[in-house]
Amino acid sequence: MKLVSLKFHCGSCAIVSSSGQMLGGGRGQEIDRQDCVIRMNAAPTVGYEADVGSKTSLRVVSHTSVPHLVRKQGFFFEKEADTRYVVWGPEINMRQDGKGKVFNMLVKLARAYPHTQIYYVTREKVQYCDDVFQNETGKNRMKSGAYLSTGFFTLILAMEACDSTLVYGMIDGSYCSQPNRSSVPYHYYEVSRLDECRMYHAHEHAKRAGHRFITEKEIYRRWASQGKLHFIYPSW
Repeated sequence: MKLVSLKFHCGSCAIVSSSGQMLGGGRGQEIDRQDCVIRMNAAPTVGYEADVGSKTSLRVVSHTSVPHLVRKQGFFFEKEADTRYVVWGPEINMRQDGKGKVFNMLVKLARAYPHTQIYYVTREKVQYCDDVFQNETGKNRMKSGAYLSTGFFTLILAMEACDSTLVYGMIDGSYCSQPNRSSVPYHYYEVSRLDECRMYHAHEHAKRAGHRFITEKEIYRRWASQGKLHFIYPSW
């Protein structure tokens, strides 16, 4: 198996959040009109096309979501054969000495589906994203007991690869503190699961192994004010 670098550039990119905010928005056709559509993890499109679209150019996938891809590999690597996959994870799972559990899964997938384009985020790029988090917040990601979210990796990738980045389904950092906020599922495809804001608050205050979703969204607000991102729905 040959390791090559990702070559990905698009004019306009739509990043589609997995949030329940996507439900009922009817943005599917608008999303599909963009040059490239970037999705996260194993978020499905079938049955949700009216709200999330059907086109998928690239998926950014957490190491914890790779087993979901494996379980539905016939869909992801045959029906979505043109999609590129970028997988991130800690070194313990992505090591290439035969002991990296997730990396080994990716090798098997690449061999089973030789036309599929699967990439992994290098140790250096993970460190770069950690440095961005620290520069923006003044906090060391590891010392604060946090894991960066898949959304964080996705937005950084898009800002580097896309001329314009349009974000769909991502609320701002203050949304969950508003008294009149609506209650939506954390994932649009898991309607019976935990409420999005409850999930955000639980992770924000976790002493370790939590995603700092609310903190990250304050970073995104700064990037949006600099013209690097455009939050289309909901609009910021």
